[in-house]
Amino acid sequence: MLTVGDKFPEFNLKGVVSLEYGKEFQDVTNRSHPGKWRVVFFWPMDFTFVCPTEIAEFGHRTADFRERGCEVLGASTDTHWVHLAWRNSHPALKELPFPMLADTKRELSTELGILHKQDGVPLRATFIVDPEGIIRWASVNDLSVGRNVDEVVRVLDALQTDELTACNWQKGQPTLKSA
Repeated sequence: MLTVGDKFPEFNLKGVVSLEYGKEFQDVTNRSHPGKWRVVFFWPMDFTFVCPTEIAEFGHRTADFRERGCEVLGASTDTHWVHLAWRNSHPALKELPFPMLADTKRELSTELGILHKQDGVPLRATFIVDPEGIIRWASVNDLSVGRNVDEVVRVLDALQTDELTACNWQKGQPTLKSA
C-alpha cells in the first residue's frame, strides 16, 4: 500500500458531480485541483449499509474541508452509472458537494494497494494529499468499520500547521516546541 511520503498516483476518472440531466458526469484527474490539499477516500461498493453513512458525513463536512483549502474526492470501483443511480435513490446522497469517482478498472485502487484480498473491492481507505501531490496521511479500515470524519479534519488541521502537534491536538491549541 502507498503511504505517507509517497506520491499519490496519477488518475483520470469519471465522476458523478450533479443530478442535473446532461451535467451528471465530469472527468476528474489528479491535476483537477491545483494548489489544493485533497482528501481522497474509498468505500467498498455502492448500495451497501456503512458506506452511505460515511459518504453523507463527508458531504456534511465538505465546507469545513474547503475552508482549509482542501477538496474532497470519494471513490469506489462501481461505475459512474451505478453512482448516479445510488445518488438518485438515496436521500442522504442526493446533494453531495463532491464527486463520486468511478475507479471501474481498479487502476487507482490497485496502484494505491487498497483492494481487499478476497473480495476485490476497495477497503475503507482515506488519504490526505498535500498540494504537491504527496500523501501526508493514510488510514485504512476493515470493510465492516466506518471511519471518523472528525479525525480526518483534525489531522488535516494538524498537517497544515507544519508544526509538532500533541496527541488529541485540536485546531487552536498550541503546538509543541522542540528542545
